[in-house]
Amino acid sequence: MIVVLIIIATLVILFFIIFQKRKNKILLDKLKQQQEFEEELVKTQQEIQEETLKHVGRELHDNVGQLLSFATMQMNAAAKVVSEDVKSKVGNASDALKESLAEVRALSKSLNSDVITNLGFEASVKNEIHRLNKSGLIEAQLTINGERINFENKKDEIILFRILQEFFSNTLKYAEAENLNVALAYHTDYLGIEVSDNGVGFDVENAQQGSGMTNMRKRSELIDAEFQLQSEHDKGTVLRMKYPYKII
Repeated sequence: MIVVLIIIATLVILFFIIFQKRKNKILLDKLKQQQEFEEELVKTQQEIQEETLKHVGRELHDNVGQLLSFATMQMNAAAKVVSEDVKSKVGNASDALKESLAEVRALSKSLNSDVITNLGFEASVKNEIHRLNKSGLIEAQLTINGERINFENKKDEIILFRILQEFFSNTLKYAEAENLNVALAYHTDYLGIEVSDNGVGFDVENAQQGSGMTNMRKRSELIDAEFQLQSEHDKGTVLRMKYPYKII
């Protein structure tokens, strides 16, 4: 009887162990499937957003840009025939149209992923910094250290650029900042990025996770980049990232 009881107990224990292993495997498989589903969902959302931004960028460049170009030519023609007392006003209007045209063209470049791919990440960031400075809304500065390394995956360049754009947008909307600093540091196996502003800051832990912050985090996960966002009231906000790239 003792032997039989030992055998039964052993079988029960083995059955329990096998059951737990299968249960854990099923849970792990479900978790993996959920993660894969979320990754695919984020990728799909990313693709839809990029196509939308690309379309808007083309519309700005082709339609709005052409209208502004035509208006500029008309103003230049009018400046030649108007009286001297209104010529200066026409000239000022013409200059404003030229600046608007330049801004529309710069904005269309920052929205169109094809342009970003052709220019590359670094050049796109430079253009965005230049655009921010021209807007007069904030004083932006870019610092680059190390020798530039080309990305193997061009899509990663677009995603990184969109993360920075999201930070810039949030700074302009909410931070009430006067200065924005961007630092790129090329290392052997990763690109270090630090973006900071001197705005009002916020409580990261208790802040509502809006679409902006969520987008930045999700996009960084897509490219296996380390993501760290720090902020304090009246001490500004800092974004630090490490993007592991492969050398071409």
